[in-house]
Amino acid sequence: MKIHYFSGEPWEEAYVRERLPNDDISFHEGPFSKYTDLTDPAAEVLCTFIESRIDDAEMARFPALKLIATRSTGFDHIDLAAAKARGVSVVTVPFYGENTVAEFAFALLLALSRRIIDADERVRAGTFSPIGLRGFDLAGKTIGIIGTGHIGVHVIRMAQGFGMKVIAFDAYPNADLSHALDFKYLTLPELLGAADIITLHVPYNPHTHHLINTENVVSIKKGAYLINTARGAVVETGAVVDALKNGILAGAALDVLEEEDKLKEEAMLLTMPHPNADAVKTVLEDHYLINHPRVIVTPHLAFNTTEAIERILDTTIDNIKQFSAGSPKNVVSGDTGA
Repeated sequence: MKIHYFSGEPWEEAYVRERLPNDDISFHEGPFSKYTDLTDPAAEVLCTFIESRIDDAEMARFPALKLIATRSTGFDHIDLAAAKARGVSVVTVPFYGENTVAEFAFALLLALSRRIIDADERVRAGTFSPIGLRGFDLAGKTIGIIGTGHIGVHVIRMAQGFGMKVIAFDAYPNADLSHALDFKYLTLPELLGAADIITLHVPYNPHTHHLINTENVVSIKKGAYLINTARGAVVETGAVVDALKNGILAGAALDVLEEEDKLKEEAMLLTMPHPNADAVKTVLEDHYLINHPRVIVTPHLAFNTTEAIERILDTTIDNIKQFSAGSPKNVVSGDTGA
C-alpha cells in the first residue's frame, strides 16, 4: 500500500520500514498541517498523530484514500462523518499505555502532595531548607476517579496501594468491577463534593466536553486537587481558573490544556488580523495556570515512555497489515478492508 506517515520521530522510519517492507511509505517530519500543498492521487493510507487535523478538504487531496491510521486512542482530530462519506476507514490504538498514563497521574499527584517541584527549584536556587514545603499524605484520602476504563482501573489499584479510599464516576458503571476492586460509584456531583483528589480518565467526545465546568466546579470539595491526563477540553479552562482564585481547588496538575495547540503557535494566534476571541481568552487563561504556584503543567507527556511508544507503533503497523489483508481491526469508522 502507498502510505504517507506524519509526525514521527526520526528513529520511527527504520522501525516502521522494517515491519512494513512491502509498502511504499513516505515519511514527513511534522504534522499534516505543515504540508498544505501535498497531494497524491495514489496514496491509500494516511498515518497521523493527534496534532494532525484531517477533515474533508484534507481527504479530498488523496482521492484513492482508503485508511486513516491514527497513532492515538483519541480520534477527535479526524472528521469521521467525512471519512464515512468517502468510504475511508479510521483505525486507532485503543490500548497502549493504561499503566503508563496511570503511573504519570500518580507522579503528578505525588509532585503536588509532596511539593517536589517547589523543593527542587528551591535547592537549585541555592537554598537547602524544608521550611514552607510541608505536604500531605495520600493514605486515608479519598480519590475520585472519573472514568473507570482501562486507565482508570490501573489508577484504582494504585490508589488502593497507597491506602486511599476510592470513589468513581462513569457514564456506564460496572457493578462487577466495583465489587471486584472494592470501590463505590457515585454521581458526578456526589464525587466532586466528596473527593480530596479528582483525576480524569475519560475520552474526549461531545458527551465529555467541559465535563468539569463553571456550573459544577462550585460543587468541588473545598481544598481538593485536580489531575487531568485525559484531554484538555474535558475541563473548561475558565472553571479551573475560577476555582483556584476562589480557593475551591488547592492545586491542580494538568498534562493537557484546552488550547495546547494554540500555545505552540500563540505568536501567530495573537497577531492574526481577526483572532478568535474565545481562543485568545483560553490561551491567556492557560498562561494563568502555567504561572500559578500550586499548578503543575506538563506538555501532554503521560503517554511518553519508550515501551508505550513501541506499543503504539506495533499496534498501528498491525492495523495497517490487517486492513491490507481485508480483516481490519480497531476500526472506529468504516468496516471495509483494502
